[in-house]
Amino acid sequence: MKLTQSIVAIFFLLLTGSLYGQTGKPVLERVIPAGEGWAGNSVNTVVFRKNSLASLNGIQFISYYDAEGNVVLGKRVITDSSWELKRTRFKGKVTDAHRSISIALDGEGYLHMAWDHHGNHLRYCRSLQPFSLELSDEIPMTGQHESNVTYPEFYRMPDGGLLFFYRDGSSGNGNLIINTYQPAEKKWTVLQDNLISGEGKRNAYWQACVDNRGAIHISWVWRESPDVASNHDLCYAVSTDGGRTWEKSTGEKYTIPVTQSSAEIICSIPQRSELINQTSMYVDGKGKIVIASYWKGQGDLPQYQLVYHTGNQWKQADLAFRKTKFSLSGQGTKKIPVSRPQVIAWQRGRKTFAALIFRDEERGSVVSVVSAQLKKKMKWRISDLPGGSAGDWEPSYDTDLWKKENILHLFVQPVFQADAEGVVKSPPSLVKVLECHF
Repeated sequence: MKLTQSIVAIFFLLLTGSLYGQTGKPVLERVIPAGEGWAGNSVNTVVFRKNSLASLNGIQFISYYDAEGNVVLGKRVITDSSWELKRTRFKGKVTDAHRSISIALDGEGYLHMAWDHHGNHLRYCRSLQPFSLELSDEIPMTGQHESNVTYPEFYRMPDGGLLFFYRDGSSGNGNLIINTYQPAEKKWTVLQDNLISGEGKRNAYWQACVDNRGAIHISWVWRESPDVASNHDLCYAVSTDGGRTWEKSTGEKYTIPVTQSSAEIICSIPQRSELINQTSMYVDGKGKIVIASYWKGQGDLPQYQLVYHTGNQWKQADLAFRKTKFSLSGQGTKKIPVSRPQVIAWQRGRKTFAALIFRDEERGSVVSVVSAQLKKKMKWRISDLPGGSAGDWEPSYDTDLWKKENILHLFVQPVFQADAEGVVKSPPSLVKVLECHF
């Protein structure tokens, strides 16, 4: 009798996905709709939104532009499926897909927001009270290097403070600025006024991650001109003292600013390799560094690539499942048949898993996940989540929730992107959150 009950219990777990998730493949648990968002380009869904979703103490916030370009904020208790939404008094130039919204919660629960940037003055505000949707007027951060801002990104430190990354300058000629915020003082200060310098000749397109120990990891590619085809080489730096000093993965100290000649190249990639910029990286609870991108691989066509550190050396894995060629060249936001990937990693006992979340026209442009256990011979498994085509969507997710609980909340909205910063005549579409377990 007990044996029969055990078999039934195991069968039930398989049906519900509880054991299925332990294999490293995703299980879609819930779809949480929010509201209707602008869909004429990819501004709501660009991969470099840090963040589209943010959470703390069981409360989650969301942000997006509506059909008129108004900034909409929402919040909910994570266990609930309904949002309290507020259309703010702020607007953005939604016809430019660079001008995304980034939000974060500091350790006291104050919401911070930066939006509408592409080589213009800083637009920043924060909530008037913890966990409130009521925002201050636009205010400066430090008053320094705030006239030519692009790619605003927030990262929360383990002590509740915030980091704010952005590019000062332009494509092919820009520097990486980092500000830091202390909740107790409610004050921003400049941490690095030029961490990675383009030396007036190029700029770094970065992705970053703060691990559970508070180490700040950055990887980047160089671009020599506004032409995306001039992207090359994948580089790395880490800080273990809150961003004051930086070093290579070997422990060798950097002289700041980091330049092309001093940067640690962890994967050599020449120009015109269909190398995309601004993808993603993650560092799991055991310090495993994973970086996702795509460039020309097997079949001489763009393939998703995983670069990871074993603890002793950097390795590269070509996922090699794509069959269709395309070419990256030109300026502005491109219409590309694949999204840039998000990458996550997690532990199951002694095993380390990694997953890339992406969208590919080959698969009907649905939300897809490819995952594997990190080991010498990796077997990549692809899963397509239900819900139909996401158009030209790129993934972003609640990094706070994943880091704390290994629960993936994806921001999803079907959108349409025309090439070279174009706009498509499209009605607004539903913004939603997909909750997935692994």
